[in-house]
Amino acid sequence: MEIGVVGKPNVGKSTFFNALTLLDVPMAPYPFTTIEPNRGVAAVRVPCPHGEKGVACTPGNAKCVDGIRWVPVQLVDVPGLVPGASSGKGLGHKFLDDLRAADGFLQVVDLSGATDAEGRAVAPHSSDPADEVTWLEEELVAWIAEILGRGFDRDARGAELDGRKIEELLEGRLTGLSIPPPAIGAALRASAVDLGHPSRWSEEDRRRLATELLRAAKPRLVAANKCDRARPEDATALGGRLGDVPVVATAADAELTLRRAARAGLVSYRPGDPSFRPTPGASFSPAQASALDGLRKLLEVWGSTGVQPALEAMVFGRLRRVVVFPVEDEQHWTDSKGRVLPDAFLVPAGTPVRAVAYRVHTDLGEKFVRAIDGRTHRALAADHPVEAGAVLRFVARR
Repeated sequence: MEIGVVGKPNVGKSTFFNALTLLDVPMAPYPFTTIEPNRGVAAVRVPCPHGEKGVACTPGNAKCVDGIRWVPVQLVDVPGLVPGASSGKGLGHKFLDDLRAADGFLQVVDLSGATDAEGRAVAPHSSDPADEVTWLEEELVAWIAEILGRGFDRDARGAELDGRKIEELLEGRLTGLSIPPPAIGAALRASAVDLGHPSRWSEEDRRRLATELLRAAKPRLVAANKCDRARPEDATALGGRLGDVPVVATAADAELTLRRAARAGLVSYRPGDPSFRPTPGASFSPAQASALDGLRKLLEVWGSTGVQPALEAMVFGRLRRVVVFPVEDEQHWTDSKGRVLPDAFLVPAGTPVRAVAYRVHTDLGEKFVRAIDGRTHRALAADHPVEAGAVLRFVARR
């Protein structure tokens, strides 16, 4: 799974990305600091089941800290997008193409309203962050519509003559955008296009379909950044104006400062926590002490920096992922080496258990017999939908 971190220049995207991944990609208060996509690994939190067995786990791909499992998530931070990106403005074609594999988008906006459409500094509250969300959606729709429209009439006529369904044609055309068949079907139903005669579709029909494809296959969440320069009511008002696009207020600068301080051993802080504590014996300069006081006040007002909650709202809410724990011994929850709950995987909610088996190893999927629930010890058929936090053993033919 990959999440695209998107938005206009100079809203704190790279800071947001750095805070989640602790990678030192370039950051600066001017447009187009990022000119190539940055890729990194963040993590989301879930309770680790090892406490149910009364033994310590042996984490492999996802570390466990104080009973919390941190499950990895791939992020890509693309250069700032500006109005006209779908027409190539600001290297928009290249930047949009970097998002092809993304399963969804975390859009970082400037809640303080202190940057214009191209990321230049302006007076606070003179720019509307809701406009950023609107025009980015328009650019993403135009990008998908343009890909959809390349030679479409010719291909649509061929599909009609061959008796092929429009779903089959669209699956082939949209493969590079990582849009799965269920999302295509949902978009076709929602857009109310003529399924039997795609060659008659107008440009507006394709744009309407592109809008529904974006909604079905590339969900978005807005990170209303720089909330330390705004008020809680500003975030509430923005959320009310955006309708079905969720908004989480964030302060990426603060989160990055806290994570770096924790890594340096100066404070005790876990991402997403509502507070932090200076490490006993740590010494701070007057400037550092003042900065920590400012961070403490920020957390009191907002409850957290919002950065970790924004990622988790995206993964668990918008993308509807759940975490499962595959094992080889359903009694002791161990693998073949005796390691307890070594792996944790993110999968779409409701995924059939056989599909999860494929995720663990191709042979387990191809030779699948049944899955066994590690808690109830019930046998599960191939199409049984996986549940959040499930501990599963997969039985396969030899």
